[in-house]
Amino acid sequence: MHRPFPTDWHRALVLVPHPDDPEYGVAAAVAKWTSQGKHVHYALACRGEVGIPGIPPGECGPLREREQRTSAAIVGVDDVQFWDFPDSQIFNTPQLRAKIAETITQLAPDVVITLYSGPEWEPGAPNQRDHIEFSKAVAEAYDSLPNPPRWLFENGPHGTHGEVVDGFIELAVKSLAAHEVYLSVYDPDTPVIEQARKQVDMTTLPPLPGIDGERAVEFIQKRPPV
Repeated sequence: MHRPFPTDWHRALVLVPHPDDPEYGVAAAVAKWTSQGKHVHYALACRGEVGIPGIPPGECGPLREREQRTSAAIVGVDDVQFWDFPDSQIFNTPQLRAKIAETITQLAPDVVITLYSGPEWEPGAPNQRDHIEFSKAVAEAYDSLPNPPRWLFENGPHGTHGEVVDGFIELAVKSLAAHEVYLSVYDPDTPVIEQARKQVDMTTLPPLPGIDGERAVEFIQKRPPV
């Protein structure tokens, strides 16, 4: 049984390692929240500079940053930070934890949201190492704070909460499709908008037990313990 995602908050911080990470999971929920007047901030550990085969890092990083800023704006996010940790070499280090803690302290969100830290999204679908390391760093940084935000959630399977996103699917699709170069390089034979729609359909679930609505984004409450 899922619980509805909390509503009594005003500011959220979405922490992820790479460009496009928010769009593969939480963009539909973010679009809903910003439409309600809530403030959502994005902070990314890197600029995705080694994320597109055939494009050198010096060109790829700025390109992916531009795509991410465009993507975020589509769902109402205009505050996007990039920290310049090395793409594909993100580890749960003291430096990363310190940056996470500093950002949480500066922005003072009510809720922090990050990626799934488990080893597999489902049997046979392993999670990326960068994701696991980053999410563990978020939890440790959160726990180090004398006055942490009210909640810490991961976006992932086997959730405790769900956010109904009926009416926000198309914005999520457009947001992911804004990563146009990234998507077109990895699958040049499929139109970018079709790729984006398929991914959003995979990550916005049919009705969850205990949640009204046709589609929902799933979250796992990590702090405080359920």
